[in-house]
Amino acid sequence: MVEENKSEAGKKTGKEQAAQAAPAQGTRTARSPAGPGTAPRGEGRWGVAHVFSSKNDTIITITDQSCAETIATGSGGMIVKAHREEGSPYAAMQAAFKAADKAKEKGIIGVSIRVRAPGGHGSKTPGSGAQAAIRALARSGLRIGKIEDVTPIPTDTTKRPGGKRGRRV
Repeated sequence: MVEENKSEAGKKTGKEQAAQAAPAQGTRTARSPAGPGTAPRGEGRWGVAHVFSSKNDTIITITDQSCAETIATGSGGMIVKAHREEGSPYAAMQAAFKAADKAKEKGIIGVSIRVRAPGGHGSKTPGSGAQAAIRALARSGLRIGKIEDVTPIPTDTTKRPGGKRGRRV
């Protein structure tokens, strides 16, 4: 009789067995990542590449997904000696390769790219180094997620500097 009680206590209903077999709802399994940035732990992480490109310089900053922690940086001024060459496509390309190598060392496998021009009162279009930097990030072996333009464009802005008669040269 004691043995019968033990065997009945060991039996589980169908619902209890199903609850144990299936993972909890909302958890991610290693076989089904939910998009970029959620790769299984062994594969690596995704980051965000911020490409600021003006007429005079190109700055590449690679951060984590939350954009709070900087992982790698590179700029045209770190590559070339002459100030006039900081905004060139060559300097941007070399800076992007440098930043991508640092990021890959720290476990980044792919990036989402955010391109930014000076905006506001300045130019609304990115400089010539932006396209070269994006190509270099792709050629360096990083996977590219999405590319978006995050240039700040004012809807109603303050008065441009220069006064009533403009800037006198």
